[in-house]
Amino acid sequence: MDTPLALAPLDPRFLRVLRWRGAIVAAVLLVVALGAEVVFYQTDLPNGIVLAVAAVLAGWLALVAPPRRFAHWRFAIDDHELHVAHGWWTQVHTIVPVGRVQHIDLTQGPIERMCGVATLVLHTAGTEHAEVRVPGLARERAEGVRDRIRAAIEASPW
Repeated sequence: MDTPLALAPLDPRFLRVLRWRGAIVAAVLLVVALGAEVVFYQTDLPNGIVLAVAAVLAGWLALVAPPRRFAHWRFAIDDHELHVAHGWWTQVHTIVPVGRVQHIDLTQGPIERMCGVATLVLHTAGTEHAEVRVPGLARERAEGVRDRIRAAIEASPW
């Protein structure tokens, strides 16, 4: 019987990426709430409620949610499979046989570049779940995983 793979956490710098993304969404939310407050100021409705709710949500998005999301991502790779697990409420564990990978992308948005991490994207045959993403890998680690999968694909007999 095979021993199960130990799933490793993502690069800690990915937490900064999640915080930046949360902060950007929070800023947009606060601007919209401020606009709503300006409109509501002209009415008899109580002032500050929309902005207060938006501030709580913004704090959650920028400070609380990112570490929680980060803590629930894991991955592992061996000679035959890539395992990706994520989610707290709905836990998803995806196993991608290396031989089923058709092509591999390595992506980096501006925030990921700034933080030194990348997202590995595997494309497999099929329509549903044909794309598997592993975000938050150190750029060098992502390139190493990509090269390892590419070597395994080239070595396969089919």
